Amino acid sequence: MEAIKIEEKSQNNQETNDGIKRNLKARHMTMIAIGGSIGTGLFLATGASIQTAGPGGAMIAYGAIGIMVYFLMTSLGEMATFIPVSGSFATYASRFVDPALGFALGWNYWFNWAVTLAVEIVASAIIMKFWLPDVPSIVWSALFLGLIFLLNALSVKSYGESEYWFALIKVITIIVFIGVGVLTIFGIFGGEYIGFKNFTLGDAPVSGGFMSVLSIFFIAGFSFQGTELVGIAAGESENPKINIPKAIRQVFWRILLFYIGAIAVIGLVIPYTSPELLGGDVDKIAVSPFTLVFEKAGIAFTASVMNAVILTSVLSCGTSGLYASTRMLWSMAKDGQAPKFLQQVNQRGIPMNALVMTTIIGGLAFLTSIFGDQVYTWLLNASGLTGFIAWVGIALSHYRFRKAYIAQGRDLNELKYKAKWFPLGPILALAMCIIIILGQNYQAFMTGNIDWYGAAVSYIGLPIFLVIWIGYKFIHKTKVVPLNECSFEDHQQN
Repeated sequence: MEAIKIEEKSQNNQETNDGIKRNLKARHMTMIAIGGSIGTGLFLATGASIQTAGPGGAMIAYGAIGIMVYFLMTSLGEMATFIPVSGSFATYASRFVDPALGFALGWNYWFNWAVTLAVEIVASAIIMKFWLPDVPSIVWSALFLGLIFLLNALSVKSYGESEYWFALIKVITIIVFIGVGVLTIFGIFGGEYIGFKNFTLGDAPVSGGFMSVLSIFFIAGFSFQGTELVGIAAGESENPKINIPKAIRQVFWRILLFYIGAIAVIGLVIPYTSPELLGGDVDKIAVSPFTLVFEKAGIAFTASVMNAVILTSVLSCGTSGLYASTRMLWSMAKDGQAPKFLQQVNQRGIPMNALVMTTIIGGLAFLTSIFGDQVYTWLLNASGLTGFIAWVGIALSHYRFRKAYIAQGRDLNELKYKAKWFPLGPILALAMCIIIILGQNYQAFMTGNIDWYGAAVSYIGLPIFLVIWIGYKFIHKTKVVPLNECSFEDHQQN
């Protein structure tokens, strides 16, 4: 009995050759994936999506993106289960496609989350004004930045626990919301039988035709970003060969159910023509579609409750963003694609130099929002496409991963987790991601006079990525890695 306890303790404190600790349990991995994809995109933006394309149009757009994300997550899951490294898709791109692609993906992803950290800090301060409007915003921003840093600096387990509870609050809120919404639709709450009349209102359920659905297609893509965090966390999973497949199998269907279920409830309870659904800004929590449904059911204090939930969502996003960007920077330093001092890990298994550097950059980006709104806006725009570019990298890497696996004579049955529908899955996901990237602001080209400023704002992230990719490739003379030379080794193993 004593031997079993000692063995369990040693498993719970695994340390890799790189010094990081595999202390994230299965429940942490599941909630990291859920928390990464459920945020203000669901709690706020769904109202505007329904108002634009109708409830049916919004469900079609989110459902289509959900299918794409499913293929991406199974692709990432196959690679992360076999090679669980913290660099995740940037490392996979370097090994199975081209080191230049991995370099560009890594730096762009790091930059994206560093800027996102600043965005969440700004958002948290705005939310706190709901309760304490007289306290200066910078006080809350400094407080929450310190909290996010502390959760990441203590240990990977402290990050996992905080994300577990942050995500659990969101999950409970959505389940309660769907339950209350169903009771409201049938007149049990709110006193009025609603039924399906709002789905037959005007030109519902799909309003505006194909182009309106297409515009929501892009918004839905942003809402699902963050699911790839489970790949970043794979390198610190307690048992990646079991926990990662389990997380991916459970998470996708739950996320899709949450999004589709919430949109259906909102569309059935609130007419899609209601101007209140357009209140999608962080400083307009009172008109969040979730709040509107709760108020329709006659439940008091909904604005305060949803404000608190959205605050935890913002903190969750900031904490996960700092974690992901820190691990990406550390991994690039380990692979020789970032300064060497960033690869140092302390006794708690935390790459502190990478953590401090990312926090400083995030803090500087936040300061630009105070002293130079224009600079802050361009930083935000430059990071806008990074998530979709990362998804392109995942799909492309997985296609080459499987081809290299077969080319080297390996047995597919040895894969602990195997992505279904290969090669259709990664090819379809790749095509959809490219369509989203290129169509990000197609309206800028729809008029006689091209909106060059609008196009530049929307697409600035793409040329930045290409310059980094091509620049590294030119300087280091990299080439596409031959299939028989691709490395499948996990250098983080004990």
